[in-house]
Amino acid sequence: MKRTVEPYLWLLFSGGGVVAAFLLPVLVLLFGVLMPLGVVDWPVAGHLSALLDNVLVRPALLVVAVLCLFHAAHRIRHTSEELLGLARFDLVIAVICYGGAVGGGVVAVLLMF
Repeated sequence: MKRTVEPYLWLLFSGGGVVAAFLLPVLVLLFGVLMPLGVVDWPVAGHLSALLDNVLVRPALLVVAVLCLFHAAHRIRHTSEELLGLARFDLVIAVICYGGAVGGGVVAVLLMF
């Protein structure tokens, strides 16, 4: 029986979906709606840097970013294959999508640390 990485990709997809469903709406609401409207005050730069100095916050933000990237990559891959009829280019599409997610993860690591 041939082993594939497909179950792991589905695991990253579902993890990214959960993270995107629970955390991204809150972040968009805070930083995209409430703070620009003046309902909530913008955080002081010192508070944000103190928050990012915490040993658990940066890895947590990194996990959020990487899981969301893999979720988007998996969704784009399967959407392009099924709806656009590009299934014959599966390997190329997979390399582009997951390579972009890995590249985005590397950029996130470089920005976080």
